Amino acid sequence: MQRITATDGAGIVLHSTGTGPGLVVVHGGGVTIAEYRRLAARLAERFTVHLYNRRGRADAPPRREPYTVEQEIDDLGAVLAHTGARWAVGHSYGAFVVLRAALRLPLERIAVYDAPLRLAGHGMPMAFLEPAEAAVRAGQTARALAIVAAAVDPQNPASRLPLPVRAAITRLFLRTEIGRTMGALVGMTLAESRQIVVHDGPAEQYAGITADTLLISGARAAPFFTETNELLAGVLPHARTLRVPGSPHNGIAVAPPALITPLTAFFTTPAQGGISR
Repeated sequence: MQRITATDGAGIVLHSTGTGPGLVVVHGGGVTIAEYRRLAARLAERFTVHLYNRRGRADAPPRREPYTVEQEIDDLGAVLAHTGARWAVGHSYGAFVVLRAALRLPLERIAVYDAPLRLAGHGMPMAFLEPAEAAVRAGQTARALAIVAAAVDPQNPASRLPLPVRAAITRLFLRTEIGRTMGALVGMTLAESRQIVVHDGPAEQYAGITADTLLISGARAAPFFTETNELLAGVLPHARTLRVPGSPHNGIAVAPPALITPLTAFFTTPAQGGISR
């Protein structure tokens, strides 16, 4: 564990494991790096894996307000500068961070799993934001989490249950360790989602990404993640897509061989350029 200094002087705690080329993992919303232990362990066989908690979580410094994704990019830039790494993996909101960062940071290869982008009205629906924010203001954490979960995972049969039923189930979930974490961070998750809305625009806004890019979606995740990847693959100069069989939205944390094998190959084989599917 190392403590490095961000551009604003705040301390970032860096957790590194493994040997080999440096690879930075940027975690998703509502969670901490604890959810990525299995991913880190499996990648550590070939890479030096660097993880850090994004601001407002665990051992990370507080976020600056008003929050913008630029803070995330600055912190990732500090991690890259300290480690010398030029490769990154991002999950969910972390995928959004990595894609935005690739427009201005010296990233050479990136892999993103279930990026929740809005591309000129396509991609992840955002109608859940206002009711979820209202629930947070009312102190109804379970209701807010239930709304968010149905938006991210709409194909789950539980997402079709009436909201009061989903909220009751979520109250039980909040008794678990991961549930308590997600409940404590739900307001932060919604603030991050607002940044996705702010950056809604044509896929061409990402055409300036020069890094070799692997656009990953889970076959059991919401179809809009795959749609987003197809739109991005049409404009990124060095992109390919991967749909992982049987993998849900949190499949990257599960780290099955169907993901780890092609992910490892992407970061260890010479770049071919162009688009492949």
